[in-house]
Amino acid sequence: MQVTIAGLLASYGYVVLFFLVGLESLGIPLPGETALVTAAAFAARGHLSIYAVVATAVAAAIIGDNGGYWIGRAGGVPLVRRYGRLIHLDESHLERTRRFFERHGPKTVFTGRFIALLRTWAAVLAGTARMPYGTFLLYNALGAACWAVVVGALGYVFGRNLPRLERYIGQASLAGVLLVALVVGLALGWRWFERNRARLVERTQSSWEQFLAKPAPQQLKVRYPHAWTFVAARFARGEYLGLHLTIGFAVSLAGLWLFAGVTEDVIHHDPLTQFDVTLLEWVHAHATPAGYAVFNAISLLGSPVTLTILALGVGLLLGARRQWLLLAGWLAAFAGGGLLDAVLKLAIRRPRPPYAAAVLHHYTWSFPSGHAMGSLIGYGMLAYLLVVLWTNRRRTRISIVLGAALLIVAIGLSRLYLGVHYFSDVVGGYAAGVLWLSACISGLEVARRWGAGLPPAAPSKAP
Repeated sequence: MQVTIAGLLASYGYVVLFFLVGLESLGIPLPGETALVTAAAFAARGHLSIYAVVATAVAAAIIGDNGGYWIGRAGGVPLVRRYGRLIHLDESHLERTRRFFERHGPKTVFTGRFIALLRTWAAVLAGTARMPYGTFLLYNALGAACWAVVVGALGYVFGRNLPRLERYIGQASLAGVLLVALVVGLALGWRWFERNRARLVERTQSSWEQFLAKPAPQQLKVRYPHAWTFVAARFARGEYLGLHLTIGFAVSLAGLWLFAGVTEDVIHHDPLTQFDVTLLEWVHAHATPAGYAVFNAISLLGSPVTLTILALGVGLLLGARRQWLLLAGWLAAFAGGGLLDAVLKLAIRRPRPPYAAAVLHHYTWSFPSGHAMGSLIGYGMLAYLLVVLWTNRRRTRISIVLGAALLIVAIGLSRLYLGVHYFSDVVGGYAAGVLWLSACISGLEVARRWGAGLPPAAPSKAP
């Protein structure tokens, strides 16, 4: 495909570029982005003008998207009404699409230009949803200009290594599609849960009551009344030592179990360590200077310096707001996490991977990853504080937690890409971080509820 596009561009130049980008934007799945990258590479070799390449791509993208918009606006709704039943589309789906574009239309049109598949259909969907044409035109033009400049610049700068650049851009687009699909899936799943929450709670309570009515639980309740009361209180929301402490203990136990399993494999050189080496070699073989630059910047977000600045900055804000309890928990999380990391490294003493010497000048032991553990504790606690102090909106809270999780995962991946940690180092760091983070949050929740004047509930008498 790439050879064919290169041949067409060599023969017909800007005309081929205009038609491929324009038809892709119109809704026909053609390799418009590949054509832009190839044309920019030709410009780097002196065969075309990079300014004319970018201008052609911008014009083609705008014209094609406008055509797609009017196709969707004029024919999208009638087509869905006539043939939608064949693919399970109806008026309710049209209404959902319209509401989505009312809320997220501008950013969808702009960012869609950078994402495969969405680049092809965003304009048609915007027209079908009856997005205001003036708004569409503005954000479409901005997206087309930014896309043409960014992709054209990449093709121009890295034109000598065109196959690798085209593959990386394709992988990035695919990753964008998968990320969008994941976010959409999570959003739809959460909406389904919200709609069916009452029914699920009712079914859960009914199943629990049916279980308690069975002979075996009744016998346990009669035979061990005090233990039964204690266990029941652990799952009661009204108990200040109830649900929060139980969930925290369960999460800590899971983190401890995972950490113990990974540590045992590392110490005894079980198959996990063989996977470590295989993955490290694969990542190193596919690493690039640009990748090193990107992941080095991400890795800095989990460095001790960055986390120390974060700890001091947020600590000062909590002190200024006189949130002394949260301040104590915040500082305890960072101090305890740092101490735990140092103790574990000295206890296990696993050497760093061989590629670490090229990146780190002064480095400690490898297991567990301090960046993985520190970022999980630091950004996990930051997400907790934002949820507690900043917002009561459920969607905002979910966005905060998901954002923190993505950042933590990205930092862990950066350590693998840079070759300074093995896979098990990162997993061990996450496991130890989960253990300490859940303990800190559980302790803070119990202390906050106790400080709010919620006394421990008196144990109920067994019947």
